[in-house]
Amino acid sequence: VIAWSNMVPRALSTADQLAAEGIEAEVLDPRTLVPLDRQLILDSARKTEHVVIVQEAVRRGGVASDIASIIQEEAFDSLDAPIEIVAGKNTPIPFNLTLESACVPQEEDIVRAIRRAVRAND
Repeated sequence: VIAWSNMVPRALSTADQLAAEGIEAEVLDPRTLVPLDRQLILDSARKTEHVVIVQEAVRRGGVASDIASIIQEEAFDSLDAPIEIVAGKNTPIPFNLTLESACVPQEEDIVRAIRRAVRAND
């Protein structure tokens, strides 16, 4: 699971939840997006053979798409499943916290993506 900023705590919590089910998820926080530690990301993708990228921003034009592109170009043969991207909904973020939580990725969204990635070959 590759996540940054506000999504890191959610990814870590999700990894803990899934560990109870026997699914081991490595959480990678690249710390900086520019410059991006490409080698760290590629090493993780090759090691785990599954990639879930989590970003708070909408999917289109986001950093997740760039990271997915890097992995597709340089580590495609190492993957056992399609790359999953979990991103915010394509809508303006409201000021109301309850409505905001409906627009940005939540732990259950990350859990579903990880399960899809892990079970892609079942």
